[in-house]
Amino acid sequence: MITLTLNDAACQHLETIFKTTADRRLRERCQAILMADRQRRHGQMAQDIGVSTRTMQRWLNSSHTGGLDGLTIHWAPGHSPHIAEVLAPEMLVWVKQGPAGCGLDRTSWTYAELALSLYQASR
Repeated sequence: MITLTLNDAACQHLETIFKTTADRRLRERCQAILMADRQRRHGQMAQDIGVSTRTMQRWLNSSHTGGLDGLTIHWAPGHSPHIAEVLAPEMLVWVKQGPAGCGLDRTSWTYAELALSLYQASR
């Protein structure tokens, strides 16, 4: 079982973040660390916050090794876009005009026609 002992400055900083942040996930992590400082059991803390005991252990480990910065949530950058940013204005025109406005004899776009138009516009 991981036991945490926070100094007064760290405790005050966590309480400030807990009270002021709009991010629910960060608030739950701060609450967990504050509860651990008060010597609560991991299972009880996890049950009170609504997470698994393993998640609670991960949060406590992150706080133990990374300090207060270990609690911050780091988002992955995600996939790169498949369509170039410069084509976005032209695609908006296509959507607003529809296929008939772009010279096609259709009432709605098909995937193949939209892909062909996009390919021709990018050349």
